Amino acid sequence: MRTGRPPKLAEIPAFTQYLATGWDVPDRTPPVVAGAAEAAAAHRARLAEALPGRTIVLSAGEAPVRSNDTAYDFRPDSDFYWTTGCAVENATVVLRDGHPTLYLPPPAYPGDPRFFSDARYGELWVGAAPGLDDWARALGVEVRPLQELTEDVTRDDEVARTLAELRMYKDEWEIGQLRAAVDRTVEGFAAVVREFPTAIAGPGERWLQGTFDRYARAYGNGPGYATIVGSGPHAPTLHWVRADGPVLPDELLLLDMGVEVNSYYTADVTRTFPASGRFSSAQRQVHDLVERAHRAGLAAVGTGRRFTEFHHAAMEVIAHGLADWGLLPVSVDEALSDTGQHHRRYLVCGIGHHLGLDVHDCTRAAKEAYQDAAMAPGMVLTVEPGLYFHAHDTTVPPELRGIGVRIEDDILVTPDGSEVLSRALPLDADGLEKWMTAAQTA
Repeated sequence: MRTGRPPKLAEIPAFTQYLATGWDVPDRTPPVVAGAAEAAAAHRARLAEALPGRTIVLSAGEAPVRSNDTAYDFRPDSDFYWTTGCAVENATVVLRDGHPTLYLPPPAYPGDPRFFSDARYGELWVGAAPGLDDWARALGVEVRPLQELTEDVTRDDEVARTLAELRMYKDEWEIGQLRAAVDRTVEGFAAVVREFPTAIAGPGERWLQGTFDRYARAYGNGPGYATIVGSGPHAPTLHWVRADGPVLPDELLLLDMGVEVNSYYTADVTRTFPASGRFSSAQRQVHDLVERAHRAGLAAVGTGRRFTEFHHAAMEVIAHGLADWGLLPVSVDEALSDTGQHHRRYLVCGIGHHLGLDVHDCTRAAKEAYQDAAMAPGMVLTVEPGLYFHAHDTTVPPELRGIGVRIEDDILVTPDGSEVLSRALPLDADGLEKWMTAAQTA
């Protein structure tokens, strides 16, 4: 019996020669989303027009290490994907006045010892791997081996800002991708609602989080961000991604979820459901106020209106509602003033953002182009007011403590106003109850 360390296969000539033979060529078609290459070419032209004469170097990035030799799933850098339509780890594109040269790490095929010894690029490890020529044909760009790259991968502030500001305006292909992401997300909500009884019976919040994540992975690239599932006293926690609690049958369940489709565009939708199927009077009271604020915010979205208008419109409704309930220590005017903001105790977060390749899209844009700018056709954004009454907040009446409600929609700004892409999900409490019943009996 041999008891020594097994030999390294790559160091055995007989083995490497044997493994180099007897292979057919697998299907190595690059996984390029339909229309992505053409959209990327148009995006590069816009970038060249914005920064004429510039050489720009963008990298796809690398998956972070989870532990030792295992890594998290890879997702390409959004700017890189927007300009290439390519999702290859460690790839780099050099744009010379808009003209691209794509540098890719070559895969390892039979005859190369890395074919079986390289867990990152060996085809026996990663599956059928498109070659450089395959990518060149699929994307319509020049492709070279990564080893030939001589430019440094740097990202200056002007390039980052310009890309963010260009990406604010979605073209028809991007809008189509976002529509698909929203449609899949609504379907994912229905899949989650159907699992309420199972979650209540035992596995709790994580059962619902896993349900949506599985749906997103099966019908898209995966969830666009960490799925938020908050039951009862967890619902007021703004980003309850731990999802390690029970689903309480008589409490509200806040679901903030988005499918990222295979082109990496994501939806971002929130609804708050009664786990039992029916709102209590206190739950409905809070939900109704958030709904009124949400509708006011939606009405303030449109071409020519400032990005901050929907924020102020929703906040005014929230402040008046809280005052009517006796929850403001000052007048409504003082609360709404820049030196007050007392109503924000129950809504400390922002209530909207751009949406696209990133769930919080275009964050490196200049303030003048983002918060201070007027909305324009092609922008896609969210509106998401809420009220978050923590169970341990003694300023809140006992019957309202532990209630958290958020309503979030994805909205396309159009030439004559706006379109709510996620309108298939109801906004009002009665509509949500009926939608739940229909989803659970489908």
